[in-house]
Amino acid sequence: MLLFRWAIFFLLILCGVMFAFYAGTGRAHYKRWGLVTLKWTLLAAFGFFAVLVLERIA
Repeated sequence: MLLFRWAIFFLLILCGVMFAFYAGTGRAHYKRWGLVTLKWTLLAAFGFFAVLVLERIA
């Protein structure tokens, strides 16, 4: 569980770095990769926390 939390944290940091690269260079592929990484990170995080909630209920 701790490993999954750290993975989400580092992926969010990666998104921030991608958006910083986009802001610095203006190249659209950094923005696209940042958004894709953010989308999948949030989906994984929501899934992870949904499993935790379901474990507490059951």
